[in-house]
Amino acid sequence: MLSEELQKEIYFPYSKVRDIQSNMISDVYNSINNKKHIIMHAPTGIGKTISALAPALSFAIKNNLTIFFLTSRQTQHKIVVDTLKQIKEKFNISFEVADLIGKKGMCLQNEVKSMGNGYFHEFCKSLRDKDECEFYLKSRQKNGTATFEAKLALEVLNQKSPCNVQEFIEAGKKNAMCPYELAMLNAVRAKVIIADYYYMFNHTIREGFLMKINKDLKDVILVVDEAHNLPRRIRESLSQETSSSIIEFAKKEAMRLDYKETFDNLEIIENTLFEISRELLEMEGVISKNAFVEAVNKYRNYDDIVAELIFIGEDIREKQKKSFVLGVAKFLEAWLGSDIGYGRILTKEIADKKLKISLSYRCLDPSLAAKEVIEKSYSTILMSGTLTPTSMYRDILGFKDNAVEKEYKSPFPKKNRLNLIIPKTTTKFVERSTRQYADIAKVCGDIVNLVEGNVAIFFPSYDLMHNIKEFISKETSKPTFAEKSAMSKNEKESLLANFRNKQNGAILLGTSTGSFGEGIDMPGVLQAVIIVGLPLNKPDIEARLLIEYYDDKYGKGFEYGYVLPAITKCLQNAGRCIRSETDKGAIIFLDERYAWQNYYQCFPDEWDMEVEMDYLGVLKEFVDKK
Repeated sequence: MLSEELQKEIYFPYSKVRDIQSNMISDVYNSINNKKHIIMHAPTGIGKTISALAPALSFAIKNNLTIFFLTSRQTQHKIVVDTLKQIKEKFNISFEVADLIGKKGMCLQNEVKSMGNGYFHEFCKSLRDKDECEFYLKSRQKNGTATFEAKLALEVLNQKSPCNVQEFIEAGKKNAMCPYELAMLNAVRAKVIIADYYYMFNHTIREGFLMKINKDLKDVILVVDEAHNLPRRIRESLSQETSSSIIEFAKKEAMRLDYKETFDNLEIIENTLFEISRELLEMEGVISKNAFVEAVNKYRNYDDIVAELIFIGEDIREKQKKSFVLGVAKFLEAWLGSDIGYGRILTKEIADKKLKISLSYRCLDPSLAAKEVIEKSYSTILMSGTLTPTSMYRDILGFKDNAVEKEYKSPFPKKNRLNLIIPKTTTKFVERSTRQYADIAKVCGDIVNLVEGNVAIFFPSYDLMHNIKEFISKETSKPTFAEKSAMSKNEKESLLANFRNKQNGAILLGTSTGSFGEGIDMPGVLQAVIIVGLPLNKPDIEARLLIEYYDDKYGKGFEYGYVLPAITKCLQNAGRCIRSETDKGAIIFLDERYAWQNYYQCFPDEWDMEVEMDYLGVLKEFVDKK
């Protein structure tokens, strides 16, 4: 519990500290004070943001440290800034805050919107190197320090600090300056920096970033929000891929710019890809580093090809801001990396009646990036509403055994929540059929019709969602709103607004891994959530390699590599239902496999799961309870 002395010391801006918050604040403060790291499973509604920020900020100000609050959700940026504003007003203290998203998202250049992130960074670097970015030139002098105009703009921002990223962007537009550079200049003296994971967990970005803002990792308190996403994000950032399609674009680029030798080098790479693919009987398979390099060497020395492609690719980038040739070269360079913690996969597919070959260098072990950051930081705090078991995250992210692990119980009344498994249907691939889809829709329709109000239904994939959707419409008259795979921010907000406004209730269909499965927060809106099937990763080569790797390293390959990531997605979906102390809702897991021991045991103990075929009887009893 929070001691009276500590309560006076921390910057907690609200009138009352809940019991669970009290425990969390004490745990965070003690961990930082002892230079330890802490992994916290803290359910929705506990007030995680302030429970981490209040003790961390008081300690950071007192000990001249910097807090990095890392989150993958832009909506969370605003919550953090608003919380810091409340602290500043309540305690009348002065501290600077820098709020950053990706550089591309803050760029004012018109042509960047359609660029991929890799090409954007090449484009940005090229403009800066040639003094062709007017926004950058007005923000920084030749020696990298702030211009006089930038200092004036920062003074205005600091008068209303803390400012969120949108305010930096508006200031950039108003003064024709680079919003990213304004935020970076502010980060030099910031006590709290809000950013995406990759600012700390991508080695190259981290080193450049810390050097630019004159900070050292040993003086950083790292708060990682929604930390269940961190392993996947790190693996993705450390993975590389190329394909016959990309090589084809690179060949056209080389031919158009009259680089004949470059074209020939790319032909060698392309021919090698197809040759190796012919030796593969299946549609995908593991390929060794040496097998590909030696196959290329039969035509020409691999290292010479890479060096020449990089040289020409950089020249092309200078001329046209981006280069497919350079993209291929960077992959070939990455291919020579370590085998430890990585898998190398060749994939074949038919697209538009044409064979496409992909070659990927996939990271399997996120600790390759996380371990160094955790060990060098002053203290690292991981928190999420779905961070169970904490031991898995301790293992796969590379924490030492002395890391503090905490699981906090939900503060909400148990009587307001029904956690029900219906072992009646399945989405197992071998059992998918029209009949199965109709059975799933029948159960969903029964539940939707019994529950007064709104229901969200989450599926493992868009294909399954669309196949079952037509059957659901026959089972209920409630209007249906379905997520699409590529929706703009405005489209999502409009769809959710229309869904909320249906007075007699409506159905929201989404996917477990989509934006609605984790990113929406609608207190009091949902009366039930149905999770249809298990969102297991496709049982492909990468999944097999991940299971094998975790089996060798921890003896828990199936759990760490396959089962627990799927259950985490389900728990995130379930978390959309109960968002406040007054919310009441049913959370229903619809698939026979949820009742199997290896899946059932993954649910948090405090959930008190019920397994029942008479779902309508159990649900009616719950709904009728006052």
